Amino acid sequence: MTSAPTRPVPMSPTAADAPGAVPPGMLLRELVFGAACAGAVRAAANLKLADALDEQPATAEELALRLGVEPGPLDRLLRALVCYEVFTRTGDGRYAHTPLSRLLRADEPGSLRDIALWCTEPWTWQSWARLDDAVRTGRSVFSDTFGKEFFQYLHDDAPDSAALFNRAMTQSSRQSAQDLADFLDLTGIATAADIGGGQGQALAALMERHPELHGTLLDLPKVVEHADPRLLPGGPLADRARLVAGDCRIAIPVQADLYLVKNILEWDDDSTRRTLRNLRAVARPGARVVIVENLVDDSPSMRFTTAMDLLLLLNVGGGKHTLGSLTALIEESGLLLESVAPVNPYLHAFTCTVV
Repeated sequence: MTSAPTRPVPMSPTAADAPGAVPPGMLLRELVFGAACAGAVRAAANLKLADALDEQPATAEELALRLGVEPGPLDRLLRALVCYEVFTRTGDGRYAHTPLSRLLRADEPGSLRDIALWCTEPWTWQSWARLDDAVRTGRSVFSDTFGKEFFQYLHDDAPDSAALFNRAMTQSSRQSAQDLADFLDLTGIATAADIGGGQGQALAALMERHPELHGTLLDLPKVVEHADPRLLPGGPLADRARLVAGDCRIAIPVQADLYLVKNILEWDDDSTRRTLRNLRAVARPGARVVIVENLVDDSPSMRFTTAMDLLLLLNVGGGKHTLGSLTALIEESGLLLESVAPVNPYLHAFTCTVV
């Protein structure tokens, strides 16, 4: 049976016709050109445009002279960035900083320059173009695209990108480490272990905050070799720090009063189960386990966390957790989940006890 043609439904005057509302067609056009926004931010970061602009507004010609680029195209780039509030334009045609543009400066506290570059590396564009394939199959498309698994590709074929990845992760960890140190109550805790903790910045922040705390960093051999300088021999925390090379998915040869498990339970459910099982096997009853993750269903930063979730699917076949999915895996492991609370706008802490 052929259905009768439907008539277009008039737009609601309370939505599309509301003062200041963006018409749906215009909004969708803007969305599909989202790569232009990401590309413009990347160009600004690569050119060090934000660093060239000081506290005094400047013309595109003045900035072009400082950067050694063509003024016309630079003015076009700045005009596009102003649309996204990355820089602003004054009444006399000069450009000035905004809170967003300042975060692209290398010397800005909390700078996101390396993260902006990492998230827009050349290989990311090819990966995003195959998101529909990842959705069809439910697995990473990275090896099909580049002939190697994600981290192997970075190591073998993109060393500059690998170095940028390390800087971006260090930058991100440094910021969240302070938030975590503010969040955690370590009353009664004498020893802490950072499981899969990368360079150990979260552990170092905790040890600096609590001068009596002894800490252990567990991660892969090449990772702990380049641990936070504060934890390495000769560093100010070295006498209270222990560095252990290992893979938490295989074994966790560390006993502690507190286990910190931050942003490592996102590769796949099998590795998550193995990590939690290994932790339970070694931890003493009563030990505390704090699992810190981004959530994709309970966060004020949903655009950011859902984007990271899709990038994980593309690159490694993993994904960010929902509140329910991580709670289920924690309960399945036998840990006693006591509370879930936000650490900052991006991270939630699941506080558990070993029983």
